Amino acid sequence: MSDDPVAKENSKMREKSLWACLRSSSERWSVLTLLLVGGLGGVLFWGAFNTGIHMTNSLEFCISCHEMRDTVYQEYKESIHYKNKYGVRAICPDCHVPKDWTHMMIRKAQASMELYAKITGKVDTPEKFEKARMELASHEWARMKASGSRECRNCHDFAAMDAEKQKPSAQRHHAEAQLAGKTCIDCHKGIAHLLPAEYVEPEE
Repeated sequence: MSDDPVAKENSKMREKSLWACLRSSSERWSVLTLLLVGGLGGVLFWGAFNTGIHMTNSLEFCISCHEMRDTVYQEYKESIHYKNKYGVRAICPDCHVPKDWTHMMIRKAQASMELYAKITGKVDTPEKFEKARMELASHEWARMKASGSRECRNCHDFAAMDAEKQKPSAQRHHAEAQLAGKTCIDCHKGIAHLLPAEYVEPEE
C-alpha cells in the first residue's frame, strides 16, 4: 500500500462516504436498514424455498394424487426397493430426482409439466394409465439412460459390488455390461413398477 498521505486521506474519505451512504436515509429507512431487512428476507425466502423442495422430495408428496397412489405406488410396495432383508428402502425421489442442485432443478421444472396431465385427466383412471404406461415409462427410461443411470448409481455401483457373492448369471451379466459400457437401466427395467404390456425384451 502507498505511504502517500494524500492517498491515505482519500481512501479514508471514500470509506466514510460509503458508510455515510449506507447509513443515509431514504424517504423513510436508511440504506443499511434496507440491506439488513433485505438480507433477512433473503434468508427467510431461501429457507422457505428449500423447505418446499424438501417436501416435494418425499414419498407422501409423490403419492398425494390418486394416479400415483393407486397404480405405481401399489406396484412399488411389492418390489425389493420397498421391502427387503437389508431394511433399506429407496423411495420415489431416490430413483426419480437427481441429488445435485442443477439437475434437481431441471427435473423439478420438467415434473411441473405433469400438472398438465393431472388437469386434463390424462391418466386419472386405471384404464387411461395403462394406455399411457409405455409412453410414461419410455420417457423415464430415456432420462435414466441419458444420465448413465445416475440415480441408480447413488446406491449401486460396479466398483462396490462383491462379484463373488453374486449368482453366476449376475456375475456374467455385470461383467458384460461393464465391458459394453452399459448402466443399470439398460438391463433392469420393471424393477419397481410393472412393465408396459407393449414392452418387448431386447434380444441378447
